[in-house]
Amino acid sequence: MKTHEFRFQLEEWQTQDLPESDQILLQKALLAAQNAYAPYSEFGVGAAVLLDDGSIVIGNNQENAAYPSGMCAERVAFFHIGAVHTTRKIVAVAVRASSTKYKTDQPIAPCGGCLQVMLESEKRQGSPIRLLTAGSSGPVYQVKSVGNLLPFQFDLLKLKS
Repeated sequence: MKTHEFRFQLEEWQTQDLPESDQILLQKALLAAQNAYAPYSEFGVGAAVLLDDGSIVIGNNQENAAYPSGMCAERVAFFHIGAVHTTRKIVAVAVRASSTKYKTDQPIAPCGGCLQVMLESEKRQGSPIRLLTAGSSGPVYQVKSVGNLLPFQFDLLKLKS
């Protein structure tokens, strides 16, 4: 029997200790979360994605009564980038939660489907995508590559083996 161990480094920051550009990205993600269409869960999620030309694309979760027809914030933003900003590289993504019903003072993790979409973008562009995640207040977690959160990755190489 073989065993495999996967590790990743997660940095914890306070917002005010981050560079101004990261603070702006986090603020845009929070505004997107506050504008999410989440009448069923009452849990808004916002994503703000920094592109290599300095522009920021936002997305938020869009729920639908005909579940699972909705879409997560990260995928809304990443799919928009794939359709409209086809020559741009993604540098970083900030993901935040906001709710009037639930306490959101801890960082939230993107779901597995969103991590897979972000990983595909990271692989396609050939460079890491830095992830910042936070609640509406509290600490910020930073991971230097989305791929670090999916160490047992499913990618193009698995399809060809």
